[in-house]
Amino acid sequence: MSASKEMPKYRSHKEVWALKIANIEFVEETDATPRKAVITPEDVGYAKFSVDSEYLDKHKPQIGGYYVVYKGGYKSWSPADAFEDGYTRI
Repeated sequence: MSASKEMPKYRSHKEVWALKIANIEFVEETDATPRKAVITPEDVGYAKFSVDSEYLDKHKPQIGGYYVVYKGGYKSWSPADAFEDGYTRI
């Protein structure tokens, strides 16, 4: 069955917190430590921070994209083009 018309379009109106990713250091899992990664933000003045294996498996972050936190605490990743096209810094 094929679609008979174009899908509805949506515009984002959400405010989010986000940092562009300059570097990702992957830490492999050991018996005592689960797999994680340390993200270095591109913006000056922000410390490196860790993300767990659940975040890595679900979002597959890449350098140059954005680490995004939504109201309510949900954490995600967005490619730079999509993020910069949909959000303006406030």
